[in-house]
Amino acid sequence: MSTKLIHIVFFIFFLSIGNSIVYSQNEKKTDSIKLSPTTLFKANDSIKKDSVKKKKVFIEGIVKRKAKDYERLDQRKKQLTLYNQAELYYQDYEIKSGIIVLDYEKNEIYAGRLKDSTGKYTQYPYFKQGETVIEPDSIRYNTKTGKAKIWKSKTKQGEMFINAEISKRENDSIIFFKKAKFTTSDNIEDPEYYFLAYKSKFVPKKKFVTGLTHMYIYNVPTPIGVPFAFFPMSDKNTSGVIIPTPGQSNDRGYFLQNGGYYFALSDYYDLAILGDYYTNGSYALRAESMYAKKYKFNGSVQFRYENQVFGEKGFPNYSKTNLYNIQWSHSQDAKASANSRFAASVNFGSSKYFRQSINIINVGSNLNNTMSSSVSYSKTFPTVPLINFSMAMTHNQNTNTRVVNLTLPTFTASVDRIFPFAKEDGIKKGVFENINFQYTIKGDNRINTTEDLLFKSGMFKEALSGISHSIPINTNFKIFNFFSVSTGVNYTESWVFNTFDKYYNPTTNKVESVRNNGFDSYRTYGFSTGIGTTVYGTYTFKETNKIQAIRHIMRPNISYGYTPSFKQYYDTYVDPSGNSINYSRFDGTLLGAPSFQMANSIGFSLDNSLEAKVRDDENPKGESKKIFLLNQFNFSTSYNFAATSYKLSPIRFNGGTQLFENKLGLNFGAIFDPYDLNEEGNRIDEYSINNGNGLVRMTSANISLNYNLSSRDFGADKDKKKDKAKEQNIQNGGREDDLFGRGADLSNSNQTLFEKSNKSTQKELYQFQIPWDLRVAYSLTYSNDRKEREITTNSLMLSGNIDLAVKWKMGFSSGYDFARKGLSYTQLRFERDLESWRMSFSIVPVGIYNYWNFFIGIKSSMLKDIKWEKRKLPDPNLR
Repeated sequence: MSTKLIHIVFFIFFLSIGNSIVYSQNEKKTDSIKLSPTTLFKANDSIKKDSVKKKKVFIEGIVKRKAKDYERLDQRKKQLTLYNQAELYYQDYEIKSGIIVLDYEKNEIYAGRLKDSTGKYTQYPYFKQGETVIEPDSIRYNTKTGKAKIWKSKTKQGEMFINAEISKRENDSIIFFKKAKFTTSDNIEDPEYYFLAYKSKFVPKKKFVTGLTHMYIYNVPTPIGVPFAFFPMSDKNTSGVIIPTPGQSNDRGYFLQNGGYYFALSDYYDLAILGDYYTNGSYALRAESMYAKKYKFNGSVQFRYENQVFGEKGFPNYSKTNLYNIQWSHSQDAKASANSRFAASVNFGSSKYFRQSINIINVGSNLNNTMSSSVSYSKTFPTVPLINFSMAMTHNQNTNTRVVNLTLPTFTASVDRIFPFAKEDGIKKGVFENINFQYTIKGDNRINTTEDLLFKSGMFKEALSGISHSIPINTNFKIFNFFSVSTGVNYTESWVFNTFDKYYNPTTNKVESVRNNGFDSYRTYGFSTGIGTTVYGTYTFKETNKIQAIRHIMRPNISYGYTPSFKQYYDTYVDPSGNSINYSRFDGTLLGAPSFQMANSIGFSLDNSLEAKVRDDENPKGESKKIFLLNQFNFSTSYNFAATSYKLSPIRFNGGTQLFENKLGLNFGAIFDPYDLNEEGNRIDEYSINNGNGLVRMTSANISLNYNLSSRDFGADKDKKKDKAKEQNIQNGGREDDLFGRGADLSNSNQTLFEKSNKSTQKELYQFQIPWDLRVAYSLTYSNDRKEREITTNSLMLSGNIDLAVKWKMGFSSGYDFARKGLSYTQLRFERDLESWRMSFSIVPVGIYNYWNFFIGIKSSMLKDIKWEKRKLPDPNLR
């Protein structure tokens, strides 16, 4: 083939290619081509390959592109131009812009915006490589060197937006910014605040380092600035310093609070070490760790220690105290194991910790007066019958008396019910087929001590241990098709490892007890039976009435129980008067003593409920709905034939209901004593009716009401479910509601004072409805045990929240004690959502817990150390 012929073929080929690449403006085409010139034409001849090394072609993969107006390939300039709604996909790059120019000779990609008919710029570039996204005014990128120059770039890294005038990208891992604005505001075009860094260096997913940096609020420069700053940008947890909060306290002087170090130990657990230091010598240490494994378990551990100094050394008011608190919460995922479960909830420490802590104000915990813990493990063995085993360690602590009760440990094992006479098909009918028995063993090791003896050898001296074995045999059947009968016998064997002998000591003139360590046991048994039924009574109204029917349900039950006397386990001692006194060596043991007196008693109970059937006008099918008028109204008493005195027990009744679509909860109860009192006010074995004082005497009564109301109960969204996430701010017990105010964790002022709500992000004005909620609780207790006729409790508690305006919240908690004639705990809460910032103020104006706290700071966790707060704490001596 001649050289002239080859030239003609190449000319015709490129002419056809040029005509096919330029599309008309009306055509829209998406295609993929390989633009390597070496593959455009392949000559099949015998000419030897040139020994000169060919220049590497820029295009090394498939280029996918699209444009609305046109796509043009300029062979002379080695450029591919895409115009209007242009898109280019090459290797791991994705570019969308008004215009894109691909220069495959210079190895450059240029993307820019376009002007519309009004002169406004549109179709700003969108550049994405991997997970990095940049939205600049224009960009020039070299695909070979990885360098790029970007004008007005906008990018987001984690919670931070970065807007720089000029950006230079050195390679895939380093970007330099000139006059970069960085902020956590969602409005990147006009942020309410930003930090202006004149020069900065950015390493994606690693760090952001700046030089001289100033803070701007609504484009107004502030005197707040730093010569340099460093921000970690890793997607994973990163270890680092936690900046302390400086401040001043009238009681402890100047302080640095909540500073420390965070250890990102692994993807499954972490550790934060925090500390406080006060110039009067007080200090505090805290260790906090969270752990989790997907589909296995999750939990958290906290240890807190405080060394508090009050007053000046050498003065009478000087004192020093050490406080500590340990919390552990562990929960197992239901998918982890079908037959075993481990759980822990520990709250253990000094009784005064929640009252005098430097960092915590929680009235709910203070009024609770108890701390409790439980660590438990349970397992079910899939045998026939099933065997259940559980073991637990518990702790209960009274913060007023400082008494601590521990069980270390307690275990229970039981065999599932066995029906020896049941048929193989499992259907049980009659007395014999329903006979069943099971076996249960329970062991305890209980310690009762005080905080002063805790973890010392003395705490084990009074430890009590015991094991009980129980075998109940029961059956149930029906008679006359309406009465259900249940009957059974129970055998219990009790093992103890210490007993107590009693004797009269003439030297001390007292009855003394001697503890004997060693194994001993006793056995008891008893019989019980009961019969009950259900009676229905319905009264029907006219179909045109709102109330169509009322139904009264009664469940009477009569029970009988017999337990013989176990006198064989009793001994005697002689008192100073020469009388023989019966006592059991098992008195004071863990399982107690068997009964000395025979029990032969009959009991009676009557449970009532009242419900109504009402017409539902909102139901499209015209169906009625059922509402409860009285959920319960119950009576109970018993009579012991074998008792020598006070054979009839007090009559107890209790009731409750829910009204107004379950918004009002009402509970009430009372105790009536059939026996009279003497002139001194002591109970005597004489019926009141015999002395002309009535059939019974009311010794106590109580009533409580709880009412919840909110704006959701009115308007179009009243049927929507309210967010029921009630967070206890510091995980230290107390109440779920805010009747006693919201707890304040002073080590984390960034947390909101209110429940989480979507309303906090609302940016539009309210339309005819302002969100609010109100809770009312009333409690009344009457005591007349000794004719005192006294109202011991009469209090009204109120709490509520209201959105004063968009992003403005106010809350209050208060009440009045009518018995003591004074205000109860009162708290006022205010919070302002400042877009990227949060401002809050809470105050307790009166009482021993009076304090106030003001906070303003950035909500983002990345910049949460940029804040200002001022507070006045309660007087720890009063608490």
